[in-house]
Parts: sequence; structure tokens; C-alpha cells
Amino acid sequence: MTDGPQYCALVATNTLSAAQRTSKQGTTIFLKTLMAVSGVAFIGFVAAHMYGNLKLLSGQRSFNDYAEHLRTIGEPMLPYSGLLWILRVGLIVALVAHVASAVALTRRARAARPQKYAVKKSKSAVTSRTMRWGGLTLLLFLVFHLLQFTAPKINVTGGETNNPFALVQESFEVWWVTLIYLAAMVALGMHLHHGVWSAVQTLGLTTSAGSRRVWKAAGAVTAVVIAGGFALPPLLILFDVIN
Repeated sequence: MTDGPQYCALVATNTLSAAQRTSKQGTTIFLKTLMAVSGVAFIGFVAAHMYGNLKLLSGQRSFNDYAEHLRTIGEPMLPYSGLLWILRVGLIVALVAHVASAVALTRRARAARPQKYAVKKSKSAVTSRTMRWGGLTLLLFLVFHLLQFTAPKINVTGGETNNPFALVQESFEVWWVTLIYLAAMVALGMHLHHGVWSAVQTLGLTTSAGSRRVWKAAGAVTAVVIAGGFALPPLLILFDVIN
């Protein structure tokens, strides 16, 4: 015959464990969704930023007019550079959410599997295996990029910083600056390739074999177009095609 108090305690323990598992699963789903949504926001930003960088191909006047236009959008309702600062704050929030959710999910995965598998798992795509290190590389590059072109604006050649076209051109005429930039674009391409797939999978858009093929192809195209679009101007400047 089952002992009454012990049985009740066992039921209570099992119920609590089930509730804890449900809570953890809910938190994990929230973190993955937060990571996916913030990632999509960044994809939109880097695509727009890449388009703006391609204005370099049209020469100094076109690029400088574009840079000035970004600061005057919304006037007079917004102050000078008002919309730009709104976008910057939004991107900082998205960045914090993306990094924080990535760190939290990594810790949860390690806690759930404290020991490595005895049997080696099948190899995943290179872009999947390098997501964390690639993300860290991009974070460090972002700091370097902002210091160079946003604030305080560092021209490594010692030239002017108030002329956006001249600042970019003179910077990429230095081979090691271009090399850093290109390495970051490789990391960006790999991050985008897997990131697009991971985001749409989290958002429930890969429900069939056909949709999975489409989104995998979309991830590859997105990576090539955006990373390639970013890489084109510095290469053309370095080889004196843009001057």
C-alpha cells in the first residue's frame, strides 16, 4: 500500500520539476526569439549601410551628400542628426539584446551538457561552428569601426576627418586597415549565412523541405551580397580605382 505523505511529497516534487522544466523551456524560447528578432534588425541595418557605402563608387560629392542627408532627415521636426541618434540608440538596444541572449543561451547549453559527448557528433557547417567566435570578432571590429568613422573619427594617415569621403578613402589606402576590414567582412558573411537560417528557423518559417531549401539559399545570397558589397569599396580604393 502506498504511503500517503511520501506519495504526496513525490507528486509535489515531480510537479515542481515539471514546472521548472516548463519555465526553463519558456525562457529559452524567449531568448532564442529575442536573438532572432534583434538579428533581423541588424540584417536590415547592415544591408542599408552597405548600400550607403556603395555611394563611394559615385565619387566624393555623391558620398558626402549621402552622409549629410542622413543627418538632415526629419528636419525641422527632429534636430540635426536626430534620426541618426534614434537609430543608434535602437541599434545599441538590439546589440545588447542580441549579445545578452547569445551569452545566456550558451551558458544554458553548457549547463545542460557539462561533459562533451563520448562519441563525436556529425560535422556541422563551418558557419554554424564559428558563430560565437565570429560574433566576438564582429563585436571587436564594431568598436574599431565606430572609433574610426563615427567618434572620435580617427584618420590613421593623419589627414582630415571632417570630409567623410576623404576619411574613408585615406583610411583604406592603408593596407592593414583594409585587411582588418576584409577579415571582418569574412566573419560577417559567415555570421549572416548561418544567422539568417537560424533566425527563420526560430521564427517558425522552415516548416517544409522546400522552405528550408529556400531559406538556406537566402542565407547564402544575403551573406555574399552584403559582405561582398562592403568589401568592394575598400578593395577599389586600395588598388586606386576610386580616387
